[in-house]
Formats: sequence, structure tokens, C-alpha cells
Amino acid sequence: MRLDKFICKSTDLSRTEARRAIAAGEAQVNGEAVTHEATQVHENNLVTLAGQRLVPRPFRYFMMHKPAGTLCSNVDGVYPSLFRGLNIDKPDELHIVGRLDADTTGLVLLTDDGRWSFNITRPEQHCAKVYRVSLRDPLDGGVAERFAQGLLLQGETRPTQPARVEASGPREALLTITEGRFHQVKRMFAAVGNRVTGLHREQIGNIRLNVPAGQWRTLTATEVAGI
Repeated sequence: MRLDKFICKSTDLSRTEARRAIAAGEAQVNGEAVTHEATQVHENNLVTLAGQRLVPRPFRYFMMHKPAGTLCSNVDGVYPSLFRGLNIDKPDELHIVGRLDADTTGLVLLTDDGRWSFNITRPEQHCAKVYRVSLRDPLDGGVAERFAQGLLLQGETRPTQPARVEASGPREALLTITEGRFHQVKRMFAAVGNRVTGLHREQIGNIRLNVPAGQWRTLTATEVAGI
């Protein structure tokens, strides 16, 4: 973790105030003065500020049911930020794990634990994401095999990782992928001549969405450890 972030997570200082303190030589790591805000510190380091040992607050982990017409962003844009519905202390310390488009609904994870979120988002971890997809046309019989083999999407040079898709209604499907490329689900169905008309994420890894739209809850220790 960066030193300035470590200080913010251990005190009530803003990022700007933490950087000023570091530049002024008030921070020490293992007894040595550090004046670079981006210096990496670890759990076993002794970090002090103005002579006081710093102990960071525990990491936090949340799920939220993102409604349509909201942004996966810390600030408002064309649409309001989903953080508007997150009534907790210091929401600015959190980041979103696996963003969704403004018109996409469903499971969003939020945390201040960068290592944990990295394990979810990097393709090498093969963390499964399950989507309920509404389609313009019924699912063709050969689509499941093509998804399982991997698709070469327009503008890319490597195919998608194997994905699993099955019909769950006349024009609805459940899709499981282990990546998070730009507009991936919509582009995958476009590549087989179909169009996504609605998209909802139901699950990430072992974590299933189980709160109403616009609501959130803290993840259990079992859910966090299962990623």
C-alpha cells in the first residue's frame, strides 16, 4: 500500500494532508524518514507519523445491487454515482471491483483492499462472473460451443477465455465468463449475430447477489475468504 494511503487509512487526515506531512518529514518507516508519498509499505512495517505509531483500520468489503441509470464511479457524471446510495463512513476510501455500464444492473463489489480486488479482476485467477442476459433473438444452438471455444472480438488479437452459456428463457440466457473486457458480454453476443437488450450480474466467484436494487450489505468473512 502507498504510504499516503496507509496514513489516510490510519488517521483522519485527507490525502492532501497526508502528503504534506510526508513532504515535511513527519513520516517514518522502520525508523527511517520517508518523504516520498508513493513509497510502498506492508503489514509488517513499523510506520509512524510525528512519533506516533500508525495502525490501519480493518479492510472493508461490501456488495451492492446496482440499479439501472447509475455510474460505477465515485463521482456523478451523466448519471448519478452509485455511491449516493452507500450510507457509510469514508466512502471515498472504497473502490469498485468490476464496473458495470450505466444501463446494466446487479452485483457490484466495493472494498478498500486492493490485493483482494486484484485477485477478482485479473483473468489468471479465473474468477467466474455470472450474468443474466436478455436478448433480441432466441439463443442459437451453436452459440454455446462457440463461446466455449472462445471468440475473437472485433478489434482484438486474442480470443476470449472459454465461457459457458445456456438458455434460461425464450430470449434469455445465463452467461458465465472469467474476464472483464470492455463491453465484453454485449460484444460476444454481437459477434454471433445477436444483440443484448438487458444485462444483470448475479454472481462473482462465490458471492451471490441477495439484496434489493439500490441496497447494500457488508460481506461475510466466508464470502471474503472465498475469493
